[in-house]
Amino acid sequence: MIAAVPATMALAQTAENETVKARRAFYTMLGFEMGGLAAMAQGKVDYDAEAAQAHAADMVTLTGLHTADFYAPGTSKDDLPGETRALPVIWEDMGAFQEKGQAFGAALAELNTAAGEGLDALRPAVGKLGGACKACHDDFRAADF
Repeated sequence: MIAAVPATMALAQTAENETVKARRAFYTMLGFEMGGLAAMAQGKVDYDAEAAQAHAADMVTLTGLHTADFYAPGTSKDDLPGETRALPVIWEDMGAFQEKGQAFGAALAELNTAAGEGLDALRPAVGKLGGACKACHDDFRAADF
């Protein structure tokens, strides 16, 4: 029975690490899609309505995932140093965290509408979505691992 305890702890640690990997992958994919939109908004690449709509649609699809799975208890920066930048305050004030997520969702809905309407519509929508991202990062994400 004593030998089972370390094995169980190792399995739990593996599950937590896998949760963090999934969460980081989710945000990496969102960042990839946002990068294409931001490049257009900043004039680094030419505006392409079809590409902008595809990036926005991909983000909408990603946010349709059941993301609660990515926030299992025991997966904060304090729990898994060097693996994540998620601050423990997420789990201490899940309501505030969810409010930031709702603001992100509202900004994404606006972006999804604006993406194909031209650069003048895209720019402020990308700015608003970027602001929603930053607001969450400011409160819930550490600057480094």
